[in-house]
Amino acid sequence: MPTTLITTPTFARHSVRPWQILEDAGAGPLRPREDVALPTADLLEFVAEADALIVGMDPITAEVMDAAPRLKVIAKHGVGVDTIDVAAAHARAIPVVCAPGSNSRAVAEYTFGLLLSATRSLTASHTAVAAGGWPKLFGPELHGKTLGIVGFGRIGRLLAGYARAFGMELLAHDPYVAEPDVRAHGAEPAALDDLLARADAVSLHTPPDPSGTPLLDRARLAAMKPGAILVNAARGGLVDEGALADLLGSGHLGAAALDAFSTEPLPAEHPLREAPRTLLTSHMAACTPEANQAMGAMVAEDVVRVLAGKEPHHQAR
Repeated sequence: MPTTLITTPTFARHSVRPWQILEDAGAGPLRPREDVALPTADLLEFVAEADALIVGMDPITAEVMDAAPRLKVIAKHGVGVDTIDVAAAHARAIPVVCAPGSNSRAVAEYTFGLLLSATRSLTASHTAVAAGGWPKLFGPELHGKTLGIVGFGRIGRLLAGYARAFGMELLAHDPYVAEPDVRAHGAEPAALDDLLARADAVSLHTPPDPSGTPLLDRARLAAMKPGAILVNAARGGLVDEGALADLLGSGHLGAAALDAFSTEPLPAEHPLREAPRTLLTSHMAACTPEANQAMGAMVAEDVVRVLAGKEPHHQAR
C-alpha cells in the first residue's frame, strides 16, 4: 500500500476530510500526526519509504528526491513552490502539486491587518497598556494614501479591493500582468522603482528570486518614500532584513510589518528584533480554518490522483 509522508504540522488541522481522502485511497500517513514540523535531519530517513510527500516550508532538494526511490508526487500544502526544486522533480518524472487560490483571501485579509496595525501602532499600544502605561500614539489615516502592491495575482488583487474600500490610491507592479488588467482592478501600473518612490505603503506579494538576491535590497529600501511602511506577508528572501532594520533605526522608514523572514523561526540575534516600529508575526497569514480546509483537501485529492495514475488538477510547472 502507498504511504504519504506529511512534514507540515498544519495539514488538516481544521478538517478531517484531507485525512479521509488519503486513508480512503489507502495512502495513509507514514508517521503519526504531530504538532511540530519534521526536522530536516530526519527528512532523508523518513522519505525513503514514502510514495507521496506533503510539505510546508521544507526545502525539497534533488538530494531529498534521490533518497526517495518510491516517490511519485510532491505536494505543497500551500501555494508557493519556491522551496521545492521543481526542475529536479520534473527531471525525475515526479509531479509537483499545490493548492492555488486556497489561502488567497486569508493572506490578503491578514496583510491589510498588518498594514492597519503598523500604521496606527496597535500592538505597541497594547504592549504599553498591558505593562501599565497609557500612551496616545499617533498614526496617519489610510484614506488618500498610496499603497504600492508588488505582485498583482490573486492576493494582490484582493488586497487592492480592501484598500480601495478605505479610500487609498493604488499602484501595482507585476511584469506578468497586462496593464489593462491592472487598471481593471483600480490600480495604476508602475515600474518597481517608481512605485517605491511614490507609495506611502508597500506590500509584497511575489516569489523571491531563485538566486537569493533580495528584491528590496539596501538601495531600493533607501529609495522608498521617507516615512513609508513596508508590509511583507509573502517570503522573507524578498527583503534585505539587515538594511531594513538600519533604515527603521535611522527613521527613514516609518514602520515595517512582516510575517515572513529569510530564516524561520526568527533567530535570537536577528536585527529586526531590536528595530523600532516593527510588527513581527510567525508566518501565519494563511492560518485560517477556511484556508486550511481548502488547501488540505486540494493537495490530498491531487496526491490520490497521481498515485492512481491520473493527471493532477493543480500541477506546478
